[in-house]
Amino acid sequence: MRHKPGFFCSCLCAVVAIVVAVQPLCAQTASAKVVPSQTVYVKVGHLFDATSDKLRDNVVVVIDGERIAKVAPAGEVTIPAGAKVVDLSKDWVLPGLIDCHTHLEARADKYDPINQVKDTPFIGGFNGVVNANKTLLAGFTGVRDVGSSPFFAVDLRRAIDSGYIPGPRMVASGPGISITGGHGDMNGFAPGVNNMMYPAEKDYAIADGPEEVRRVVREQVKYGVDVIKILATGGVLSQGDKPGAEQFTFEEMKVAAEEAHHAGRKIAAHAHGTEGIKDAVRAGIDSIEHGSLIDAEGIELMKQHGTYLVADIYNDDYILGKAIEFGLPQENVDKEKMVGRLQRENFAKAVAAGVKIAFGTDAGVYPHGDNAKQFYYMVKFGMTPAGAIRAATSSAADLIDRSKDEGTVEAGKYADMIAVTSNPLDDVKVLEHVSFVMKGGKIYKDEVGAEAAK
Repeated sequence: MRHKPGFFCSCLCAVVAIVVAVQPLCAQTASAKVVPSQTVYVKVGHLFDATSDKLRDNVVVVIDGERIAKVAPAGEVTIPAGAKVVDLSKDWVLPGLIDCHTHLEARADKYDPINQVKDTPFIGGFNGVVNANKTLLAGFTGVRDVGSSPFFAVDLRRAIDSGYIPGPRMVASGPGISITGGHGDMNGFAPGVNNMMYPAEKDYAIADGPEEVRRVVREQVKYGVDVIKILATGGVLSQGDKPGAEQFTFEEMKVAAEEAHHAGRKIAAHAHGTEGIKDAVRAGIDSIEHGSLIDAEGIELMKQHGTYLVADIYNDDYILGKAIEFGLPQENVDKEKMVGRLQRENFAKAVAAGVKIAFGTDAGVYPHGDNAKQFYYMVKFGMTPAGAIRAATSSAADLIDRSKDEGTVEAGKYADMIAVTSNPLDDVKVLEHVSFVMKGGKIYKDEVGAEAAK
């Protein structure tokens, strides 16, 4: 990942205390309307169901509880008198979006490394509750959170799944697993500071040698993660390392992938550097995050192995703009200048070659809720609007092993849908202003007055 976790160990009691304090505020912000457990009929003017690149006009989506019961042309559905109706007949409806690379614990206005020793675990918890809500209201009903303090994302996922706070469906990792002194370590501080402030993170995030890697992966699985994140190369927003430098060896990454897969988990590799990308793919990693310096051989290997590329090609603008105003150190600015342009150019090469692409933004490096700003760049650098949307719906669901439940508007799937007021296949930037959000049959945002009784 670009963004180093940089936070301290959080515990379940801390997160619960935060949720209790913030829950009323979030409930007011989200304005969630609980749809009764009855059949709901959604009139849809134009549906992009993500099963193809085409729109379907004038259809009805029938919802029973949390799930879709039927999707059919309007002429084939009889809506009973008095039924609950959601009228999106003038709108464009899509599956709820999925961002496969987020950091809900992080804020994009705090880049000074000294924050690592000033902030308590409670700060990350407050951030997560607020950021989850912002992400949902932006139309992202699903996220994969790939790097936070132990085991913040697992606790946040449980709070959301229980209905305690509003937020997207989460696939949760633990802290990114790093070598000593690598992208995920707490570099640049005296040994005494590290020993005092960072012991728990080291227990679950620092591993040197195959057997240490094996132990850390097993520890993370023990504490409930859905996905393993390993830091295969250096990073941009860490101190003392180089983005292109390979950190874990092939043998270490192979053990990490084997242990993750034995436990039924997928594994993602933060990898900017050329050789680290290729070794990660050969080792059996399921997705390459960033992929900035990938070469032709790496692209071919990804195609052969069916490895997904999750490239955060929007946030270069933010890092070289607002982030500097918020105290981003010069070392990190220089590293971003080195990889940002190359990442976009290599993304275009990967798209042209047919590498599988899943949508992921590194939210937390830039403000949560702005996730959809990346669509424009995905189209600019080679994807069709339909392809970019599918990267954030059906392809994203495939990567995170949620295709049975998410990613398309089909019978049997969760009723996760969003709406916009103009055609995203003509201008994908309209997804930056979602007017309607439904997750699991509940309406969390309705700016078009869609909900009505017939």
